[in-house]
Amino acid sequence: MKNLKAISSIVLLCVTAHMQSQQIVKAPEQTVPVYDFRQFEPILHPTASDTLYVVNFWATWCAPCIKELPYFEQLGAQYTPQKVKVLLISLDFKNQIETRVIPFMERKQLKSKVIVLSDPDANAWIDKVDPSWSGALPATMIIKGDKREFHEKSFTTYDELESLITKYL
Repeated sequence: MKNLKAISSIVLLCVTAHMQSQQIVKAPEQTVPVYDFRQFEPILHPTASDTLYVVNFWATWCAPCIKELPYFEQLGAQYTPQKVKVLLISLDFKNQIETRVIPFMERKQLKSKVIVLSDPDANAWIDKVDPSWSGALPATMIIKGDKREFHEKSFTTYDELESLITKYL
């Protein structure tokens, strides 16, 4: 009987340890803020003039956007010490955050900050982002202090994207 109790205790300890290790490795749940344009607009006019902001407009359904996302991730990782912040502005529907955006972020292991811009009056805010923007995706804005550069295109290489920001560093 003593051996049975000892074996039961060991099994219980092993199961408990296994369950605790499972809880430790479980990834934390992602959260994605949803902004309307009024909440988003200050991002286009940052107060930190020593930081370079790379703001990429994209969506999970946009093939060229998906293809270039790794370049933005690499840029953010490589230039973090030089005060470069990459912001990924998703134009997916806010009701798809849990079912589409977050699973996509997890699959692609996105580390950059992701914000869903959900403002139904795109005709009112697209020109405020940049008057030359037709609204097509992907689109990227580079901001440092009072300098702004807008690109309505997809980047085909990391070097192409990196060359745009190095002149600001």
